[in-house]
Amino acid sequence: MNAPDDQHLIGASVKRKEDYRFLTGNGQYTDDIVLPQQSYGYFLRSPHAHARIASIDKTEALASPGVIAIFTGDDVAADKVGGLPCGWLIHSIDGSPMKEPPHPVLAQGKARHVGDQVALVVAETLQQAKDAAEKIDVAYEELPAVVNTAQAASASTLVHDDVPENTSYVWGHGDRAATDAAFAKAAHVTTLEIVNNRLIPNAIEPRAVNASYARQDDSYTVYVSNQNPHVERLLMGAFVLGLPESRLRIIAPDVGGGFGSKIFLYAEDVALTWASKKVKRPIKWTAERSESFLTDAHGRDHVTKAELALDADGRFLAMRVHTTANMGAYLSTFASSVPTILYATLLAGQYTTPAIYAEVRAVFTNTSPVDAYRGAGRPEATYVVERLVETAAHELKMDPAELRRKNFIHDFPYATPVGLTYDTGDYEPCLARAQELADVKGFPARRDEAKQRGKLRGLGYSCYIEACGLAPSNIAGALGARAGLFEVGEVRVHPTGTVTVFTGSHSHGQGHETTFAQIVAERLGIALEAVEIVHGDTGRVPFGMGTYGSRSLSVGGSAIMKALDKIEAKAKKIAAHLLEASDADIEFKNGVFSVAGTDRSKTFGEVALTAYVPHNYPLDKLEPGLNENAFYDPTNFTYPSGAYICEVEVDPDTGESKVIKFTAVDDFGNIINPMIVEGQVHGGIGQGLGQAMLEQCIYDDDSGQLLTGSYMDYAMPRAGDLPDFTVETAKGTPCTHNPLGVKGCGEAGAIGSPPAFINALVDALSPLGVSDIQMPATPHRVWQAIRHAQTAN
Repeated sequence: MNAPDDQHLIGASVKRKEDYRFLTGNGQYTDDIVLPQQSYGYFLRSPHAHARIASIDKTEALASPGVIAIFTGDDVAADKVGGLPCGWLIHSIDGSPMKEPPHPVLAQGKARHVGDQVALVVAETLQQAKDAAEKIDVAYEELPAVVNTAQAASASTLVHDDVPENTSYVWGHGDRAATDAAFAKAAHVTTLEIVNNRLIPNAIEPRAVNASYARQDDSYTVYVSNQNPHVERLLMGAFVLGLPESRLRIIAPDVGGGFGSKIFLYAEDVALTWASKKVKRPIKWTAERSESFLTDAHGRDHVTKAELALDADGRFLAMRVHTTANMGAYLSTFASSVPTILYATLLAGQYTTPAIYAEVRAVFTNTSPVDAYRGAGRPEATYVVERLVETAAHELKMDPAELRRKNFIHDFPYATPVGLTYDTGDYEPCLARAQELADVKGFPARRDEAKQRGKLRGLGYSCYIEACGLAPSNIAGALGARAGLFEVGEVRVHPTGTVTVFTGSHSHGQGHETTFAQIVAERLGIALEAVEIVHGDTGRVPFGMGTYGSRSLSVGGSAIMKALDKIEAKAKKIAAHLLEASDADIEFKNGVFSVAGTDRSKTFGEVALTAYVPHNYPLDKLEPGLNENAFYDPTNFTYPSGAYICEVEVDPDTGESKVIKFTAVDDFGNIINPMIVEGQVHGGIGQGLGQAMLEQCIYDDDSGQLLTGSYMDYAMPRAGDLPDFTVETAKGTPCTHNPLGVKGCGEAGAIGSPPAFINALVDALSPLGVSDIQMPATPHRVWQAIRHAQTAN
């Protein structure tokens, strides 16, 4: 299937191939899968945030109709099932490794947060499992709970008896002495106390698992809503269940969103897989929304003191940051890396700050574990940087945009004082274009008009940078990563010239089936419809690292490109044989192999057929077939950046804030599909504004009960809360070290938007004497800030 002669797929807004099956109800999610002899699991969860489990009586529950088995922590311990591992080792300032207490699959001795798994009931139907769970008699001895992030280290109660001060590690990064010296000579210091509010991910599809055991070969197949199946298999098989990879197959079918929350190995995944052998039946569990609120890994939850030192001309001299990061009750899969490697290394932002020092204390609390959530450390860092910069501009009575321009990085590559080297970038054009699109010049008139209506208008900036596609493996390993950070791509050309691509990346809304197909179709000169993308199945796809950290295209796409290099090289040899020429003289363009300087040629389809029908084929020189794979390990992160401008209007009588305009200009390097990129940015901005305006996970300080355990209490942004976004991608500075020149785009909106909104809000409220406000800036919180400022004045 050759492509049309005028086909140009890279850079085209091709409609997503996968959308037809989703829109017609033909997607297949984990909960849709029903296996022969299907049984159902239900987890009895702790109603207490911190409690000793004195006893568990299963007698009455086991006699309930339809019950197949009930398992507790004692059963898991008897089978020597390991605890859940953490994938990143952090060392404290004193060189000691982080405290990494056991994370049992089912609670053993203690429950450490509301929702902790205490027992697993397996029954013929879900309702029977629920009914039986109500009959399990658990004797709890309730203990005091540790909830408050800022106070956890000084609490008298320990979440884990062998972890003093509830502290996993105290980690430092940067040059402390140089930073302190710069502050000593500063003409001005801006200081902020920042709370980065805890968030609940709320993917549209809840977590789900369907685990089955095959007696004939002592193997397991697990369908799971997950973002990186091979990592799940590695962690569950090798580190928890002690299984060789050949006996554990992980299949992540269609997945309805993840935002990071489906990267991790969860206790439910392991418990159900282990139990499926015990009962010799497949077991399915799908989280109810209330379970998702309680047990999905949460995001953010930092308490920070941040300081920025400037000279008399407004040049940045140094930044000093002290953060307490809440880990929850246990260390989740990548939790330790989020407030350290993914946070402090981004504190330079887009600026030439010469000295930076960050210190992070990670604490345990009696709350759900906290891990990566869209942006994972980068939103927290950007919020610190951009709030400091905007506040400094207000304090110095400088234009916020001009203060940024004064301190922008201009020369690349640029080595930051926090360990990263930006390969390329150009920040001024993004800011200038954002100002133009936002009509910043016309803002004073709009502000005056709002004032006449009794309203307050504000304008806020955010100039973000993020590091995407964690890399390279050897550096990450030296920093504590317990896994590689490469990606794999396999390109299988069939005899008819159609192509199947196997990728270790996983799609859960990003549009990989379209974007990857665009790359392959353009490279090989074949029709888009001739390319199939396969992902999410460890039984079919070579070992890959999955999707997170905006890595799919820059890392996964690059692996596919390297495999295509091999395909083209071998295909040229086959074409040279057919055309009786040297392979050095073969040119390949638009799906046609030709001999340079002649009109002799063969199509890609003809060469593919010859590879599988090797009549008169030089078998001593060429193997049959046209199938190649490649692994790609980046030499550096990619560094997307951008400028966001938010305009808000506030009703001072009610505290209601409305986003009137939101402008985003991003540099993502080369763009494969502009429509998909725009959709990713829209979604990210929506989530970022949700955090800034509405969302907050709240636990009761005394009992540790989750107070925002449903949509009645946890406010998600709705369409009416958001304006039409003005989104544009700049001409861009292509990444210099991957073959596509691409950068990540999936998290940018969630990174840049929260500080833009809060900066705009503070700008609107500043005439009333409000100089800071914490997220989420709900109407009540804004109203309180106004009243407090009026009272103080």
